[in-house]
Amino acid sequence: MRSPQQILAEARTIAVVGASRDPAKPAHSVPAQLIRHGWQVIPVNPRAREIFGVPTVASLAEIAVPIDLVDVFRPVPEAIDVVREAVRIGAPAVWLQSGITSAEAREIAAAAGIDYVEDRCLAVERALAGLTRRA
Repeated sequence: MRSPQQILAEARTIAVVGASRDPAKPAHSVPAQLIRHGWQVIPVNPRAREIFGVPTVASLAEIAVPIDLVDVFRPVPEAIDVVREAVRIGAPAVWLQSGITSAEAREIAAAAGIDYVEDRCLAVERALAGLTRRA
């Protein structure tokens, strides 16, 4: 399995489940930071039409391009379902943001053979590793 830094360094397209329109929330500021540093972010939020100037989708299944990483900003019961959906669409990695942990989600990811990170912040890991997607 890849380290969190490897997962992020190798990702190009990140689906953010639970992306928020509210700039005060980490579910907005974290993906916004990823965009600023060169990643393609696809916001997944059934209650919004657009976030970060990008059209949203209601679910992972609606995404028409390959996803390298599914970043999850949802409570544990929903996060488990998101991991199941990530496995169904063939995502190679799932990342549960800070404060989100689930033995069940971890087991689902392990059984599918996909990389799994929990209770860590993508923005913090990006900053600590000095990662950017810009050429």
